[in-house]
Amino acid sequence: MSPSATAALTAKATNGLRHCGNLFALALDVLRTVPRRPFQAREFIQQAWFVASVTILPTALVSIPFGAVISLQIGSLTRQLGAQSFTGAASVLAVLREASPIVTALLIAGAGGSAICADLGARKIREEIDAMEVLGIDPVHRLVVPRVLATMAVSVLLNGLVSVVGVAGGYFFNVVLQHGTPGAYLASFTALAQLPDLYAAELKALVFGAIAAIVAAYKGLNARGGPKGVGDAVNQSVVITFMLLFVTNFVMTAVYFQIVPQKGG
Repeated sequence: MSPSATAALTAKATNGLRHCGNLFALALDVLRTVPRRPFQAREFIQQAWFVASVTILPTALVSIPFGAVISLQIGSLTRQLGAQSFTGAASVLAVLREASPIVTALLIAGAGGSAICADLGARKIREEIDAMEVLGIDPVHRLVVPRVLATMAVSVLLNGLVSVVGVAGGYFFNVVLQHGTPGAYLASFTALAQLPDLYAAELKALVFGAIAAIVAAYKGLNARGGPKGVGDAVNQSVVITFMLLFVTNFVMTAVYFQIVPQKGG
């Protein structure tokens, strides 16, 4: 490898590590600033309403085919294995543990996170953030913390919505299209699923919402180059959030299986 290529690779690696450190520093700043008073209640309510308004309908619509696909796949598999009585249990388990947090995370990052990044990026290129700092106003306390908390709250609520809609969609497709037994489907809900599964899913949604909001805020606050720079920051925030979410989901799932004993059939 030529010296110029080595220097370019080293510069890219150094730049990536610097961004990782700055992102982690922003996360620590958010955590440190959350207890600070006065709490920006009005900003929190406005951002929660905005994030919910742009994500509720897409999330509900996406969760229906997710639940349907899971139900159809599991229903076909259980018929091949002769275990039709566990169709409902397996469907609920798949929707509750994995589908609902992932759907929530994708919609929060794609819709809510991109909107947060675009808003803060526009403020940055208009030099509003710099003006706030000159006036002694902390942008993290005034703008970032309410958005992070609002996104976390909406993520938890959306996760519950996705769970309900996904299970209902799975029931419809299993009972109506695959001619399953409604009573057996409903009775098997508790065969494998348990309350800690719901708690873990809600915790995942909470963490995913925080990650999406912090990454979006970081890219927005560091946007450069005018409107094109804001668009690039939005794209980068969505891609980075997706990568972090899938890695975090794997880690949290692995830890959950080590801590919580699984329920047998």
